[in-house]
Amino acid sequence: MPSSSREYQQAEIRIEEQLKQMPDYVKEYVRAKKRAGLSSTTLLEYLYDYKKFFEWLRLEGIASEPDNASIPYTVLEKLRKKEVEFFIDYLSEEKIEERQGVWKTRSAARVTRYIQALKSLFNYLTKETEDDDGECYFYRNVMAKITTAKDKETANHRARRINSVILNTEEIQNFLFFMKNEYEHTLSKRQKSLFIRDKEREVAMISLMLGSGARVSEIASLTLSDIDIPKNQIDVIRKGGKADSVNVLPSSMSDLQVYLSIRKQRYGATDSDIYVFLSKYKGKAQPITVRAIQKNLKKYTEAFTYGKALSPHKLRHSFASEWLRNGGNLVLLRDQLGHNSIETTSLYTNLSDRDSQRFMNEMEKNRGNKQ
Repeated sequence: MPSSSREYQQAEIRIEEQLKQMPDYVKEYVRAKKRAGLSSTTLLEYLYDYKKFFEWLRLEGIASEPDNASIPYTVLEKLRKKEVEFFIDYLSEEKIEERQGVWKTRSAARVTRYIQALKSLFNYLTKETEDDDGECYFYRNVMAKITTAKDKETANHRARRINSVILNTEEIQNFLFFMKNEYEHTLSKRQKSLFIRDKEREVAMISLMLGSGARVSEIASLTLSDIDIPKNQIDVIRKGGKADSVNVLPSSMSDLQVYLSIRKQRYGATDSDIYVFLSKYKGKAQPITVRAIQKNLKKYTEAFTYGKALSPHKLRHSFASEWLRNGGNLVLLRDQLGHNSIETTSLYTNLSDRDSQRFMNEMEKNRGNKQ
C-alpha cells in the first residue's frame, strides 16, 4: 500500500507555509484537527479562508494588529454578529477577475464553505481548547448565530442537472474511441504533434478514471508499485490518508499497460521516478499535476461534446451512474468510490432520463399485461 499521496505531501508543505502567517491558536487548531483525522487538503483550504478573514478584519479596522499572525483570539471573542454578516456580504459581492476583462462573484456554495471553515475554528476555540486554568480560550461563539441557506434543490432536479453533464455507457465508449482515433484530426499541425507525444498517457489517465471511479488526485499520485495488473486493481490513498485498493475495468487496465510500455522511453523516466503518470520538463521526467489533468480533460471533452467541458469529478459521476445502470450494488459502490457513508454515495447515483423512461415503459407494459 502507498504510504501517502503526492497531493497529501504537497498539501502538508503548503500548510506549513500558511501557518507561518497564522496566529498560534490557528496552529493549535490545525494540529488538533490533524489528530482528529481531518484531511490535509481540507485544512489547507480552511487556512486560505482564514487568511482572507483575518485580512478583512484588519482592512475594516476590527483588528488593529500589523499582520495576521498577531491577531489575538480576543478579537474573535468580541466579534459581533453584524460584523460577521458584513464579512459574508463582502464575500458575496467582491468582484473576482476570472480572466482579463472578465469578472465574476463568488458562488453561494463557495461563500458557504467560508462559513463552514469559520464555524469549525470557532467551535474548536470555544469547546476544545484549554488555558492554564483548564478553561476554553473563550465561550462566546458568534458563528453559532450564523446560519447557512439550506439546499432548495430537490433530489430529482439535482439528478437531471448532473445527468446533463455526465456520460452514459455508450458515450463513455464513444469518448474513449474519440480520444484514441479522432481527436488528433481536429488539431493544427503543432497541436497534433504535442498530443501524439502524450496520447497514450492521456488515454490511460482518462480510461482509468472512467474505469474505476478514482479521484483525479488519486490518479496523479499513483506509483508503479500501486498497480496490480493480474488482479486489475490499484492501491490509492483516500481522503483522510486512508489506504485502499480499487478495482479497475480490464479494458482500462489494458489502456494503462499500453502507456506503461512507452513511459520510460517517452519521458526519460529513471528508476527513481516512481509516479506512474509523467510529463517532461527541461528534459527531465516530472510527475503530472492535478491541474494539468484537469486542463487537458477540459480540452478533450469540449471537443467531444462541442463545447461542454467535463471535470474529473464528472467522470467519477459517470462511473457511478454506469455502475448502477448495470445492476451494481450501492454498498459496493460506496467501497469502490471510497466514501465513508452510504448517504454520500447516494448523491452520486443519478439515473438518467433515458433509464427513468425505460422503467416507466416497463411498468406500463407490465400493468397492461395484467388488465
